[in-house]
Amino acid sequence: MSGETASHMNGSAASPATKWSPDSWRSKPIKQCPDYPDKAALAKSISELKRLPPIVHPREIVKLKQHLRDVARGEAFLLQGGDCAELFDYCEQNAIESKIKLLLQMSLVLIWGADKRVVRIGRMAGQYAKPRSSPMETVNGRLVPSFRGDILNGFHADERELDPGRLVRAYHHSSATLNYIRAAISSGIADLHRPLDWGLGHVRDPALKEKYSEAVKFLTEMLRFMHTIGADKNEKLDTVDLFTSHEGLLLEYEEPLTRLLDNPVHAPTSSSSTTYPKEYYNTSAHFLWIGDRTRQIDHAHVEYFRGIANPIGIKVGPTTPADDLLALLRTLNPSREPGKITLITRYGAGKVASLLPGHIRAVEDSEYARTVVWQCDPMHGNTQSVSGGIKTRRFSDIFNELQQTLRIHKDQRSYLGGVHLELTGDAVTECLGGSENLDEDDLSTNYTSFCDPRLNEKQALELAFLIADHYRCERMEAAGETKA
Repeated sequence: MSGETASHMNGSAASPATKWSPDSWRSKPIKQCPDYPDKAALAKSISELKRLPPIVHPREIVKLKQHLRDVARGEAFLLQGGDCAELFDYCEQNAIESKIKLLLQMSLVLIWGADKRVVRIGRMAGQYAKPRSSPMETVNGRLVPSFRGDILNGFHADERELDPGRLVRAYHHSSATLNYIRAAISSGIADLHRPLDWGLGHVRDPALKEKYSEAVKFLTEMLRFMHTIGADKNEKLDTVDLFTSHEGLLLEYEEPLTRLLDNPVHAPTSSSSTTYPKEYYNTSAHFLWIGDRTRQIDHAHVEYFRGIANPIGIKVGPTTPADDLLALLRTLNPSREPGKITLITRYGAGKVASLLPGHIRAVEDSEYARTVVWQCDPMHGNTQSVSGGIKTRRFSDIFNELQQTLRIHKDQRSYLGGVHLELTGDAVTECLGGSENLDEDDLSTNYTSFCDPRLNEKQALELAFLIADHYRCERMEAAGETKA
């Protein structure tokens, strides 16, 4: 495959009727594409990936699509979170469990506040590739290839050459991570009968603990009542669904894991046939998204994504024209399937008020009204560098963008159905502010990200309470209007 194509071509959208195959993207211009020097080693890795079994099953993918359909209809809320750039080293018990527990804690807060089911998607088990603005960077005075994620090269300056063998290593680390996620959930880590087992870890803020305890008390009392009336014998209270996701950036990895498989929900095509209709599923994850750098309508990534049956995310930023947004929807979801597309908005706190209303109106006034999931990513538009070139984000900016997004959707009578966060269950010090009031001097205390800064547990819970309080107030206002 040739190297990155820098130009943006303004051609028309590909017709949904145009022939598609898992490798048809190779006929299109492409951005963020690695140019592997060792073509033979690349071919060997791709051949091995084609032979390996799927990481996820179509039945799980279809189940997530059904959940996201409910989100698009305003009947559920989508919580998506995890690492900016997952490392192979994160494939270990404590790192996996800490993220699961944090997503469960946040879910509990959202269920309590929004009174809706929560759909959980982790940025886990595959988020190994990262787009980069420049192919080179300076490390300790030495110009080296940029770190592009563990699936491509290593973080250490001496490991920056592209290694096709990492494609297969990414598969095995993804499989092992998802295997332990499933094992932990099936073993009771998510049992709603024992919410107090979800310890608050390092969180010490009394007000935050009190709010969380109030949510836990509410749930505990509800479960006690259900037990009293004999209504608690439900396996859904013992476990949860946790789906996986990553940016579908490296198509050399995604293509061999794209399989033509039976659609598990449709009946056979005729009464005399046992053949189920087949669809192409990306089996590397349940949910994939197209990044802000690779959403060109006539480029390779959109071409690849238009043929897979998985639910798809699209990052929407300050450089996204409304016309492009509608062209993407018509290309990627020509049948207007509710929940198929999640629009992940990421503008920055200073731009959301001027840009989001226009994007909402473009979609909601079109034939795609009430079919998309609107999701806020308040992280990516608020990244900045401080002294020493350290990348960070101010919690106040993240909080502000999310708060404005909630208000704008309410004003536009649309539904903000989800939030997309870069977070970790560890006590990192990577984002400034929050109730801990972290400042620049604190960043060096425990800054462990190899890419973008993440929210720590306390900061993530604070955002969960912001969303919960917003929807609790909405419900109280609606109840007051009904009584009136």
